Amino acid sequence: GKVDYLTQILEIGKLLNKEDKAKAWIEDFKARSQKAGEEVKAKIGEDATISVIESFEKELYVFGDSWGRGTEIIYQEMKLAMPEKVKEMALNDGYYSLSLEVLPEFAGDYIVISKNFDAENAFQQTETYKNIPAVKNGKVIEVSAKEFYFNDPITLDYQLEVLTEALLSK
Repeated sequence: GKVDYLTQILEIGKLLNKEDKAKAWIEDFKARSQKAGEEVKAKIGEDATISVIESFEKELYVFGDSWGRGTEIIYQEMKLAMPEKVKEMALNDGYYSLSLEVLPEFAGDYIVISKNFDAENAFQQTETYKNIPAVKNGKVIEVSAKEFYFNDPITLDYQLEVLTEALLSK
């Protein structure tokens, strides 16, 4: 947690005596992510906001820009907008626990749900959730929490592909 996710990849590359490969991957990843971000912004609009939420053990969380779950790609690389309430409550600590009742205040124009498909996700059956504009407008992207939890190179490549495709198709 002392360095950002890309520096961590670089440091691992150094440890494995593959610093050049790590640098090359980082440069390529940043270029691909930023290009994807430009394409997504052209499709959804410059000012469209995105929230990343997760239900874990009957609690809801919203994530800032550096807590896995695709947040590094969405916010740091693609430079997509975070709702103001998410900035206020989740940016410093990386995440924020919230109740279902206030979820609409944290919801962006688009919502990425990092979902444990084998866990209880009853919040999605509530009227509060169903009445969020992003939900009503079909702008929810459900991803597997198990596949979006980490931010290693293989996972990041996968997340970039999934998020880009999903956002361009909404």
